[in-house]
Amino acid sequence: MRQRIVAGNWKMHKNAEETEDLLNELIQAIPTDCETRVIVAPTFINLAAAADHLEFTNIEVAAQNMHQAEGGAFTGEISANMLKSVGVSTVILGHSERRAYFHETDALLANKVDTALKHEMEVIFCFGEELKDRLNGNHFNVVENQLRDGLFHLNAAAWKNIILAYEPVWAIGTGETATPEQAQEMHEFIRNTINKNYGNAVSENVSILYGGSVKPDNAAEIFSKPDVDGGLIGGAALKSEDFTKIVLA
Repeated sequence: MRQRIVAGNWKMHKNAEETEDLLNELIQAIPTDCETRVIVAPTFINLAAAADHLEFTNIEVAAQNMHQAEGGAFTGEISANMLKSVGVSTVILGHSERRAYFHETDALLANKVDTALKHEMEVIFCFGEELKDRLNGNHFNVVENQLRDGLFHLNAAAWKNIILAYEPVWAIGTGETATPEQAQEMHEFIRNTINKNYGNAVSENVSILYGGSVKPDNAAEIFSKPDVDGGLIGGAALKSEDFTKIVLA
């Protein structure tokens, strides 16, 4: 059975003190017997402290990005080995902001995925169409191409370490949200696309998260759809009350 997951991407928010405060609030608010897997992704500078702080809790830590190289002259970058050394074994790759602002291509992301898996890391792989793609009716093609070029070089066994996060770019930070029906339509398409390439065993066991302005008041309806297995949460992850409500949804 695939996992139900809610992951919070904190982006470039929260200094050290604010990070500790938010983690403490989440520890208090999220029940220890929560059946949903809960992940938070603070900034690089706060990852080690967050991993230590959450070591004996049911909240996990992920990195927001990593470099594809093992090491070297890449000023400002972070390697998989560095993440593993501070207790972080999950990484978000391919977020729409990385694709847009840092020009990350599907080919580059395929390399990053390979490096992460080589280090036995888990990958939350993000993808999704822009508004022009949806208006042109090209959204299914865009999503299929991103999946193919970023992930379909993997063998079936590798998929046990892959979590998918569908992000309609037009619904991130805009206040716009795909309707639950639109989310389900795309998630069903994604699962069927994986099924065609890898078969039922892989497609039925991979968790597909929805990312795009999920809030406490719409989370339950979105998460109720059969092919939506949780969410990758942005702004609402920065407020413990909102994030907890989404987790419990």
